[in-house]
Amino acid sequence: MQRCASSQPPVEEIHAEEEEVEEEQEAFQETGGVNEEQVGPVEEPSVQEPDGRPAPVEHKNGKRAEAGPGAADGGPRFSMFTWLVVVALLGVWSSVAVFYFDIVDYDRVLARAQEFRMNFSEVLQGKLAAYDTDGDGDFDVEDAKVLLGLGAAPALKGGSPEERTEEPSKPEVETPTKGAPEPEEDGPGAEETSVPGSQDLESEIQAAVPLPPLDDSHFIPDDPAEPGEHYEEEPVSIDTTGVLVEENQQEETEGESGRYRTSSKLSQEAEAEEPPKAEPEPQTGSTRPTESRREADGAAEKAAEEQKEKAKKKKPKLLNKMDKSIKSEIDAAERLRKKGNLDLALKAFDSLVQQHPLSPRARYGKAQVQDDLAEKLRSNDLLQSAINTYGEAAELPDVTSDLLRAALKRRAERQQFLGRMRGSLATLQKLVDVFPADVDLRNDLGVAHLLLGDNKGAKKVYEEVLAVAPSNGFAKVHYGFILKAENRIAESIPFLREGLESGEPGTDDGRFYFHLGDALQRVGDDSAYHWYERGHQRGHFASVWQRSLYNVEGLKAQPWWTPQETGYTDLVRMLERNWKTIRDEALAVMDRSRGRFLPEEENLREKGEWGQYTLWQQGKRAGNACQGVPKTCALMERFPEATGCKRGQIKFSVMQPGTHVWPHTGPTNCRLRMHLGLVIPAPGCRIRCTNQTREWEEGRVLIFDDSFEHEVWQEADSYRLILIVDVWHPQLSQYQRQTLSPI
Repeated sequence: MQRCASSQPPVEEIHAEEEEVEEEQEAFQETGGVNEEQVGPVEEPSVQEPDGRPAPVEHKNGKRAEAGPGAADGGPRFSMFTWLVVVALLGVWSSVAVFYFDIVDYDRVLARAQEFRMNFSEVLQGKLAAYDTDGDGDFDVEDAKVLLGLGAAPALKGGSPEERTEEPSKPEVETPTKGAPEPEEDGPGAEETSVPGSQDLESEIQAAVPLPPLDDSHFIPDDPAEPGEHYEEEPVSIDTTGVLVEENQQEETEGESGRYRTSSKLSQEAEAEEPPKAEPEPQTGSTRPTESRREADGAAEKAAEEQKEKAKKKKPKLLNKMDKSIKSEIDAAERLRKKGNLDLALKAFDSLVQQHPLSPRARYGKAQVQDDLAEKLRSNDLLQSAINTYGEAAELPDVTSDLLRAALKRRAERQQFLGRMRGSLATLQKLVDVFPADVDLRNDLGVAHLLLGDNKGAKKVYEEVLAVAPSNGFAKVHYGFILKAENRIAESIPFLREGLESGEPGTDDGRFYFHLGDALQRVGDDSAYHWYERGHQRGHFASVWQRSLYNVEGLKAQPWWTPQETGYTDLVRMLERNWKTIRDEALAVMDRSRGRFLPEEENLREKGEWGQYTLWQQGKRAGNACQGVPKTCALMERFPEATGCKRGQIKFSVMQPGTHVWPHTGPTNCRLRMHLGLVIPAPGCRIRCTNQTREWEEGRVLIFDDSFEHEVWQEADSYRLILIVDVWHPQLSQYQRQTLSPI
């Protein structure tokens, strides 16, 4: 170890102990770390020469050490601590110089480091060959220097350039999202749009028509029942999936993709290319899967595989001879649409339509862009323009059959969305006339009849389908649904059951599980709860007991509530304090005009008489009903949680002796139901909600959640009279109360 001569005067305070430590450290470095056990202990006295200089010291390794430079002039040797201080000071000044004089480009270093971190994730995945710049077969420091730009990449060692080429990684598959550009290989009619439906009085779940799921995220559809309009004459709708057919394009068909279905979101997902996922194991306390259930799941997977094979058999041809001559221009415009440049795409297709007015594909592309813009801008006017343009494309001469089908199918779907049910029916009827052997189109036509409330027309269509395709699951569930609406309960069961077991697209719908279970309950078959459990496992029901279909997630769910739990204690207090006034007005109406109490028409009664006198419905007064009971209405006006409940009612309910109401559930979890007892004969009047049964009391309020299964018996000697008041679920926000659609 070298020592530097000091320019400072000698320091007398250096102790002999420190010198001894230094000498031992020097000896350790010179000998490479020989220990005492190897050489034995050696005495090391401190001796000085006559002139005062330190004498050579004999070290433990037997060598003598001479005094270092600077000893001649009497300069001291520095301790290890002194050197550490010097090195630290040099480091500090170096850092200051680097920072203030911008010696190092930190931005560049950080950018390189970030790049290295990004690439290092690939290194961890085993892709070392991509960064082996020196050809030594591994990733090391030299490779990292090249990656960071701190060194040059050496020439490749061995092997041809082809052998050293980096393997491209497989592209990640992106899941399409709403509003994202559609993949180029989409076929016609692949994207579906839910169609909002109309509402019933108390429970649209028990209505005769299977309504499509409510979709509040879309722009508001028009009123489906505008008098005096002839929707059959209105033009058409869109298909956002029609793509140009290339020679190397993967074969696919519009098959099921363009069909309008009454299925819920889960069933639409099951209709995708992938086979349906296996059902999850039941939770604790639920029914174990039976053999028939496993067979049904196997049938569903088989049906999905058959659909995939069917989709590969036919390649849709959207281009006629004229369209092929301008294919490059159509491709360019279509690319703009796929990338979301809708304004430019519309100009491009407009130009093509003007230059080639007889081109079906150009006009079809224009309709698609109008459809996309309508969705983006939430414009009914733009959507109507798209409907018209689809119709024009379908009417052009030499239109290919595939483009005709795609254009009219999409037209019918968008007409349904706007509430143009009659126009949609006319469009689908035209499709069936052009393609009479297409069973899927006939099924769609049956749905259109149901959406118009034409059960008779739908029944005829499905009978025709089952005559030529007796195993068609879609036709079976809808035909069974119609039979149940006709109160042909026992006859409906096999059609509903076999249709659900088929697993075909469009059958996995909560309404079909609901009505099959309901039919089984009415004939005394306990297997109803197996189907409710299956519907729950498929995601259609919140639980086996809570089977409403129009729900807001996350709301507190329990069958019975106390006034304190609801937060509506003022309303409950008002009802109980004024119950006699309310009762007297109701009795007066019953005496003067029993005709105001209309019979329950939702097919909920097994037997007996049940009349209702409605004051508010869907958040609005029901005609002039309040004129008969002005005091009751004046009291209720003070409570907007009830009068403004768009998913509920306020009504008197009178039930005669001998009445039994089937087990049933309400349509939504967004409300709670209050019952104020007015005239309660005892004993014999009771209500069950889930597995708890209670009785009414005059002047007292019962509160329950009617989205849970409940059942009523009236076995007393005289009539029972109550006031029913629906209120918003207390956990709904003010915004939700204002924007939720009425039921």
